[in-house]
Amino acid sequence: MRRADRTGQQRGDAAGDGRFAGDRGDPAGGRDRPVTTVDAHARAWSPRTARERFRAGLTGPTAGVAAGHTQANLIAVPADWAYDMLLFCQRNPKPCPVLDVTDAGSPATVLAEGADLRTDLPRYRVWQDGELVGEPTDARPYWREDLVSFLLGCSFTFEWALARAGVPIRHVEQGRNVPMYVTGRACREAGRLRGPMVVSMRPVPPEHLGAAIRESSLLPAVHGGPVHCGDPAALGIEDLGRPDFGEPVTAAEGDIPVFWACGVTPQAAVTASRPPFAITHAPGQMFLTDARDEQYRLAGID
Repeated sequence: MRRADRTGQQRGDAAGDGRFAGDRGDPAGGRDRPVTTVDAHARAWSPRTARERFRAGLTGPTAGVAAGHTQANLIAVPADWAYDMLLFCQRNPKPCPVLDVTDAGSPATVLAEGADLRTDLPRYRVWQDGELVGEPTDARPYWREDLVSFLLGCSFTFEWALARAGVPIRHVEQGRNVPMYVTGRACREAGRLRGPMVVSMRPVPPEHLGAAIRESSLLPAVHGGPVHCGDPAALGIEDLGRPDFGEPVTAAEGDIPVFWACGVTPQAAVTASRPPFAITHAPGQMFLTDARDEQYRLAGID
């Protein structure tokens, strides 16, 4: 039996298992290996090198790529939906922290000189009327001159701080995409946009929990501190072994599940609100900016 999602729609129309249609058993999710497992040098790449590799066809989750540089989620919507999206982000800053908004039709961003948002991510998602219709590696055939792109902070950015503080990053250790879950917490509505918050989860040993909370809280532009620690049922999550996006991760004995707001939240809003068209990143496959992680760390706090 399929369970209804928090938008009131039935989820798992294709898979019949509680995920958005197209996620479980998704060919991209099953085919694309984390970039750092494909190329051991990916951590040392410059962001420009990473973007060049993605433009040339390399795909996969980007945790750990170009270490020390900020990663961003992407959502591009028609201009007549852009104010609603901007308002949605302003009203829901934890899952949707805005780093940049482009001019209509422009594939350029101040976050990365010479980058092209149509080609420089590993994989995209194309949406029509709230339905996922494609997962290309090149968005140029789908690009429209009225699209306004939003780049939102990504939690992969604060993982350098967690690792530096001694917090193990289980999904990186295991060569997997971070697990992400649709929660029972509704975002604040904004114009025509509504939907549930999505979270990412990292198992954290109890002795490192304080460091994980402290270090991520110092980076509010990339989701900041966790929204919940402990029992996933408090967020309406039934089974950590069945993420809605990404891959399940194996926790060590005693690990506490820690949940951060996630930039896939706008994709849940697209599913719920059904705008006529949108382009997003594929979950876990982010845009590499030229900005250093430290630029978003709260100043004067150590």
